[in-house]
Amino acid sequence: MNKYEIRKHTLAARMALCPSEVSLKSSLITEKILSLEEYRRANVIMTYLDFRNEVKTGELIQRTMKMGKKVTVPATDPENIRLTPSLLLAFPEDLKPGSWGILEPAPDCFRPVKPGEIDIIIVPGVAFDEKGNRIGYGKGFYDRFLNETNAFSIAPVFEMQIRPAFSPGAHDRPVDCLVTEERVIYIKQLP
Repeated sequence: MNKYEIRKHTLAARMALCPSEVSLKSSLITEKILSLEEYRRANVIMTYLDFRNEVKTGELIQRTMKMGKKVTVPATDPENIRLTPSLLLAFPEDLKPGSWGILEPAPDCFRPVKPGEIDIIIVPGVAFDEKGNRIGYGKGFYDRFLNETNAFSIAPVFEMQIRPAFSPGAHDRPVDCLVTEERVIYIKQLP
């Protein structure tokens, strides 16, 4: 299968998951992420805001904020295909639907953070292989952003989104760690 077919089949399978299954598996994934040494040592986290049956990030955000860590979420600039991390002070009150209906910082709650300040990035995606290669939604927002930072990248992913190895694109950057409801797959570890 080519990337288009992998994206199409994986999205269809993910959308077929029932809400209770998504919630249960998301909670298991959240527990695994919170227990990672890299996560515990991090001070500034950037995470996506879930949409359309992605691994839910709300519990991760709330628990991370309670731990006293700074949480940033992306503000999108669709015209320039850019993400800007914005400090989140109140969840979900600081957010409103933005591009494509995905929650992002409301204009009066936009507090930009430099990419270099981020320790961990929680990365969304449609499909991944065990080498950390990802197939996103085809726009390249996260690939561009990952190439601007040295932050450790973690992809929370349902086991059914792990696919056989595929070739990355020229500008694609693999994630450093995959966390599913069943396992943690390190591609790269922090020293």
